[in-house]
Amino acid sequence: MFAGRPRKRGALLVCLLGALLALAGCGSGGGNQDTVTTSGPAATGAAFPVTIPTAFGDVTVPSQPKRVVALGWGDAEVALTLGVQPVGASDWLAIGGDGVPSWVPQDKRYTTPPTQLGTLEVDLEKIAALNPDLILDTRASGDKDRYDKLSGLGVPVVSIPKGAESYQTSWQDQLDIIGKALGKTAEAAKVRSDLEAKFQQAAAAHPEFAGKTAVAGAKSGAGYGAYVNGDGRVEFLKKLGFVQSPKVQALAGNGFSVSVSAERMDLLDADLTVMTAIGVAPEDISNDPLFQAVPSVKAGHAVVLSDKTISLAFASATPLGLSYAIDQAVPQLARALAR
Repeated sequence: MFAGRPRKRGALLVCLLGALLALAGCGSGGGNQDTVTTSGPAATGAAFPVTIPTAFGDVTVPSQPKRVVALGWGDAEVALTLGVQPVGASDWLAIGGDGVPSWVPQDKRYTTPPTQLGTLEVDLEKIAALNPDLILDTRASGDKDRYDKLSGLGVPVVSIPKGAESYQTSWQDQLDIIGKALGKTAEAAKVRSDLEAKFQQAAAAHPEFAGKTAVAGAKSGAGYGAYVNGDGRVEFLKKLGFVQSPKVQALAGNGFSVSVSAERMDLLDADLTVMTAIGVAPEDISNDPLFQAVPSVKAGHAVVLSDKTISLAFASATPLGLSYAIDQAVPQLARALAR
């Protein structure tokens, strides 16, 4: 995946992943052995056991989890959003430290940093040493080998839902699944309704977005690419009223992005072009003559998200990240479209 969500298919995406991991330094870190902290009523109205359908069959969580390990892309942030502090986590966005991005408010952050467990390759021994009673891996590769290894620890593993391979679990599904697994269904429903309302308000404030085509793309050391339906960046733009570029979508395969060669830079042309940088400087996009020659770019209808925090929020596909991206990125989109 471009901005960091790896996938199994395609040399370009492997290279992009390498660029991200070089920034992330996906290793282990300090953590704690304390019981997970929750805020608000414990398991408000929740009845355990709960059974959650996944791509690998139904998984039963027998009781209120107290020691949660969050491994999937965004899983730790979603748990924090619902008032649960994992004892172990994966830092997919390469934030460093406790892995919590700046858009997470202070009252949702860790009181004690979690043990960092890796991303693509997780440290099974460290996970076992944390004595977890629940493992979240809801936005992950969908590799059965990964699932089997985690399940071998004898702990309920809540993995991806059916049809969500290659890190394509939507933020809505991720939120609902984690809410159910943690006994936080009411809290999850409130977070979801609030974000849906915020998207609706943003779309209503910008009726000029409706029906306009958009491309969400990226550049890394391996070259250019564009995202397809199902990727969080595309879905973000669609929530605002934009339409996914038909030219890009026509090339979609099983993954969430397509490569864009120097000969096919026309694929980045749309009513609005939105770009992010992965392992390269944003100026490597905006100053590239190939990019400058794209018609939408020449017309000024392009945004290169040069601020790292905004770019990561746009890519996060988490409720708090998306909320931040609405606040920070939407004004940039509006200005570019109006030029």
